[in-house]
Amino acid sequence: MENYTSDSSDSDSSLRTLDLSYLLLDDRVLDKQFLNTKSPEDVENLLLSQNRLTILPASINRFVSLSTLDITNCNLNRLPDFWSDCPLTRLIAKHNNLTNDGLVKCFENLTNLKELNLSGNRLVDFPDQILDLAALKYLYLGGNHISELTKDIWKLQKLRVLSMGGNRLTEVPCTLGQLKSLQALILCDNMLESLPSSIANLTNLKTLSLHKNRLRTLPTEIITLNCLTELSLRDNPLVVRFVSDMTHNPPSLLELAGRVVKTSDIRYDEQSIPRNLVQYLNSGHRCVNPKCKGVFFNNRVEHIKFVDFCGKYRLPLLQYLCSSKCIEPRDSDEELVSGAMIRKVLLG
Repeated sequence: MENYTSDSSDSDSSLRTLDLSYLLLDDRVLDKQFLNTKSPEDVENLLLSQNRLTILPASINRFVSLSTLDITNCNLNRLPDFWSDCPLTRLIAKHNNLTNDGLVKCFENLTNLKELNLSGNRLVDFPDQILDLAALKYLYLGGNHISELTKDIWKLQKLRVLSMGGNRLTEVPCTLGQLKSLQALILCDNMLESLPSSIANLTNLKTLSLHKNRLRTLPTEIITLNCLTELSLRDNPLVVRFVSDMTHNPPSLLELAGRVVKTSDIRYDEQSIPRNLVQYLNSGHRCVNPKCKGVFFNNRVEHIKFVDFCGKYRLPLLQYLCSSKCIEPRDSDEELVSGAMIRKVLLG
């Protein structure tokens, strides 16, 4: 999904545009074209898509006012080292042969870059140099072979669109929830089995694309995303089992004792019991059943509850209970596995 665009240009932008697209130019011919360009300092938009390039010639640095560079589908193997104080705000280099080694080691000269599109290349790792682009608002890395999203993604605080569809992601770091400006999160066609609860911190999120993954449930906290207007969940397992004992064993004596201490509100501190026991007792979780005051530690029951969302979605949300007895009968009847219920969940 790449129908999100950055700030639109003025109506007279064509007067500042040099369009050399679809001419099948090679490196040598393009270099000559650059050298013969009159008033290169007036060119703000350089369009080079659908040419036969392996690298951009150094003469590109003549375009000192360049704002947009489109080098889509040019067979590029690497990007050039951008000239000092490069004014670029949009760099579109999708559908090339770029690998991680083919990227410049540092993007420090691209301090004004707001949109970066490296979709459809051969990247296997998230390019860490992108984290230096403090002004970045739109990042497209779909259609690569990236298996891990960096935990430092939180550094891109101005990011509005993050497109990572069509990669090999198996998990999403909880630090993703720190991107307060994010409006669209595209994670479709990956291998995700779960999402972190911190996704609920994306209070400005409008689009969440999760189709073609391995999701069984969604974190309960997702229902707090009040701005969400587009949600895609099709082609996910979603719910395989509605209730399962996570441990398949009776609670340990330590767990039973801990539950008694917490539910009975018995006071404790490091003067009365060992520090490791204090830490254990402090790690307890309340049962989500509002009618239950129970606590669990390591022994819990995984429960799937369908919840109405935005007046049109029925989402399967993962909840943890202290006992299977906490499942309300009406919920159990409502949430039997059925084709009709599953179809309601396969959205988008």
